[in-house]
Amino acid sequence: MTQALNQTPMFPNATKQYVVGISDLKAVRAVEGTIVTHSLGSCLGVSVFDMQAKVGGMLHALLPDSSHNPARAQAKPGMFVDSGFESLIQSMVRLGASPQNLVIKIAGTGNFLDKQGHFQIGKKNYEMICAVLKQHHLVVSGDDCGGTKPRSLYLDLKTGVTKIRSRGEEYEI
Repeated sequence: MTQALNQTPMFPNATKQYVVGISDLKAVRAVEGTIVTHSLGSCLGVSVFDMQAKVGGMLHALLPDSSHNPARAQAKPGMFVDSGFESLIQSMVRLGASPQNLVIKIAGTGNFLDKQGHFQIGKKNYEMICAVLKQHHLVVSGDDCGGTKPRSLYLDLKTGVTKIRSRGEEYEI
């Protein structure tokens, strides 16, 4: 059952799929298609959509704070929650999105490899996105964060629906 599920498209009528890798981001202006990122563990996945402009975006950030490595953040802003979110929003605005129309959903930020709680990367990623959103006066309209389950995050560019696929389950956030 799981194998068949993984081969079934999340949105079967979507014509194009844009894949966001780890430490990556994408902004797309399209009337249909899907943006997807896989393997969200302690990483943060952010889905952003402007229904009026038909602009969607996604971020898969590995670490919370770009101030620890500004040169790396400049070269690859999607590696960090703070610089990645800024870069994603700027890219979406260039494509016609309006900040007041953005629907933002987040996923990931789990605790997998750090059972003793020394690093707490997932928790720090979550705290950073909350701080960045507060700074921009933006709110999260749906989330699936924490725990120990891996996730894939999907955004339907036609409808703005954001879904999670994890351990054989699919659900909307």
